Amino acid sequence: MSDATFTFRVEEDLKSQFAHAAKSRDRSSAQLLRDFMREYVQQQQKVADHDAWFQQQVQAGIESADAQNLVSAAEVEAKFAARRIATKRKLDQSE
Repeated sequence: MSDATFTFRVEEDLKSQFAHAAKSRDRSSAQLLRDFMREYVQQQQKVADHDAWFQQQVQAGIESADAQNLVSAAEVEAKFAARRIATKRKLDQSE
């Protein structure tokens, strides 16, 4: 992989403070900027991966609904009402 030069403008005070902060960590400004750039790219890749996964989940849900593979609200309510009762029993027994 070849190196490239990245040039941008920044206030002199900020540049000085950043260089001082980098030096206090025994790093150069360039090293820290490369680290920050790598972290940002990784973070954005994670966001993109999550978005792709989420879109796949939504599409699977749409396809499932289109296939009439649905559960009624009453069934869901009944199932979770039973779970709440069971959990309450367990809590009452542990007291």
